Formats: sequence, C-alpha cells, structure tokens
Amino acid sequence: MKKMYFLAIGFFFAFYVAAQNQETPPVTLEKISDNLYQIMGGRGANGGMYIGDNEVVIIDSKMDKTSVDGIFSAVKKVTGKPVTLLVNTHSDGDHVNGNPFFPPQVTIVAHENCRKEILLPQRDGAPSMWLTPEMQAFLPEITFNDKMQLHLGSKTIELYYFGVGHTTGDIVVYFPEEKTAFIGDQAFFGRPQLIHSYKGGNSFEHVKTLTNMLKTIDAENFCSGHADIKTRTDIENHLAEIAAFQQKVKNQASEGKTLEQIQAAFSENEARLVESVYNELKEM
Repeated sequence: MKKMYFLAIGFFFAFYVAAQNQETPPVTLEKISDNLYQIMGGRGANGGMYIGDNEVVIIDSKMDKTSVDGIFSAVKKVTGKPVTLLVNTHSDGDHVNGNPFFPPQVTIVAHENCRKEILLPQRDGAPSMWLTPEMQAFLPEITFNDKMQLHLGSKTIELYYFGVGHTTGDIVVYFPEEKTAFIGDQAFFGRPQLIHSYKGGNSFEHVKTLTNMLKTIDAENFCSGHADIKTRTDIENHLAEIAAFQQKVKNQASEGKTLEQIQAAFSENEARLVESVYNELKEM
C-alpha cells in the first residue's frame, strides 16, 4: 500500500517542500557509541539512529523530504545496513511529518495513543492532514501499550510508556548498553515545558510520568527533541522547576485571580504553560 501512495504523497507535499528547501540546515550525527547516534539539524526535532547487527532503526522523522534525505545520507556515511524501522516518540508534526518520505519497506512503530493523536484536529481546530487514505499509509503500523522490545540480532531496544505528560502518547526509547534514553518532547530545557492540553497532555501527570521513568530505567543520558544531551540531574532539576511553577500558579489561583491576572505575573513565553496548569487545577 505504501508503494502505491508514495508518489501521491510526494505531490501532496511538493509545494511545501519547495518553499522550505533553501532554509533547511544540514542533517548531522552526534556519536554516543559505535552503534548509537543523535540526529541533529534538518527541519524538525532531534532524533536518533541505532545500528543493529543487520539493520538500522531511526527515531523520529523530522518534517520534510529534504530532512529525511539528509537522514539517509548521514546514515550511509556510517553504515551500509538498511533502515528497516522508524520509531515515532509522539505525534507532534516536527517528529512525524517526515514519515511519508521514508521508503515504503520501513515499518513505523509508536504508542497506540500517538497513532490516535496524529488523527486529531490541530490546536487551532483545523482537521488533521493525516485523514486521507494516502496519508494513513504512513501512520504507525505497529503500536503498543506499556512496554515493547525490538530485537536487532544480538541487540535489544526497550520502548516504554510511562504515562500522560506532554501528550497522551509519548514514549521513551531506551538503549540499555549505552544507558541512553530518547524521550522526545517529554522535557524542555531553556524554555517552558510544552503541555499539549488539546491532545490530553497534563503537567501534573507529566511530573509523575518522568518520576516513574527515573525510577524504572537506569539511564544516564537523555536525548530530547530540542536540547543537547542531558543527565539524570538535569531531568531532576526540570521536575523541580515544573513543581515550583505549578505551586506558583496554584498560590495565585487560590487567591481568586483570573487566568489573565496570573499570566501577567509570568513571562510572555510561559503563558501557555500557565493556562495548562490553571485549567488542570480547576479539574482537580
């Protein structure tokens, strides 16, 4: 089915790609181990590449054909093994919009909620672009609930779902030998945490989810969609910052202040997170 739709999808995105090609930064690899790399650059979030005994797994697909072509060019510089699997960490466009530009033989894996959320209306209420049969050919084909293992010969990758947070479908892709976890957008650094309330995300559940992650896996390195590689201490500090942020909103809400009054006490770029926390508090 993918092969039948591939040309149609290319046409579907042609106007978009042409407008962006000039601005697309080169895709580069940051080596973590002989088998594991972080994928940087291109248009879209950071991703990952893992080389198994006979095949390659890519984590997240960026946003356009130029970036996907860049991924494959970077892979070829390191290994001649074929890319057979693509893991989507969650449903945001900067992590999944490149799916249609992967070869049709690549199998796409994600959490079951990720697949559902790709089909939801966008934040502004516009319908999902994935509702057509052409686009649905590039949705995740294999989904899981709580935990899944991918075996690449002698190598094993662990996929975990720890709960709701940034969205309802975020997963952790864990590499035990490297003690490295790819966590998508489950932690932002140097900018406010994004909580996609319209997809069911929740900031208080976000804290529980990441706390559970730290208790469950012994990762030392954490690769996220929009930052350099972080440590366990960085994740712990992130959780402490979120908790303090929530308490500040809670204190002001308990004084009877409106959402707009509370947002005025924060910086402009924190307005969306304030709104999420404020609305969550009303539902408690």
